[in-house]
Amino acid sequence: MYRRLRDAIENGTFEPGEQLKDKELAAWLGVSRTPVREALLRLAQSGLVLAQPGRSTIVSPLDVREVRDARDVVAAMHQVAVREAVPALTEADVTTMRDANRRFAAALESGDVESAVRADDELHGVPVTICGNRALATVLEQFTPTLRRAERLRFGSPLGHASVAQHDELIRLCAAGDVEGAASVAYGTWQSLQTDAGPTAGPPEAAG
Repeated sequence: MYRRLRDAIENGTFEPGEQLKDKELAAWLGVSRTPVREALLRLAQSGLVLAQPGRSTIVSPLDVREVRDARDVVAAMHQVAVREAVPALTEADVTTMRDANRRFAAALESGDVESAVRADDELHGVPVTICGNRALATVLEQFTPTLRRAERLRFGSPLGHASVAQHDELIRLCAAGDVEGAASVAYGTWQSLQTDAGPTAGPPEAAG
């Protein structure tokens, strides 16, 4: 339930500012209103909706500051994951990352943003899985949804192609066993997201 609503917000089925009514959502999903309300509360915790008891619930605007805060946390978690995973990566793991990046590049070329997001998830998911850090995975589960709409903006623009080269460098360093180099690239890859999303994500911030 939560994942279906989360995905619908992330992929633009429900747009920023759109009102979400639990009765209508329940009918759409074919469930009772109780699990819908529970899902909306979780989405509020992830920053994807703005919910107030007794008042309307709306899809959150894509806010620059929230994206930036989530990006910083997610970048740090991926940096840790790569640092912990590199010594344990097998040749098969590296091959999985390479294959994912090829599919990612092909998806960008064809304008298939959804496939690009899935391939990107698979690539970055290898170190996260290998490191086996459950606390880290929990943090990513909470904060990555805040970045999804920003990711889609990036992958749907020419700027998204820069991620292919970033992935190639990450994979090269992972294959070489360069722990700190790979961790640094992983961090930088996620840090670059805000630069692409910022201008379209919300009201401009004061310079300086």
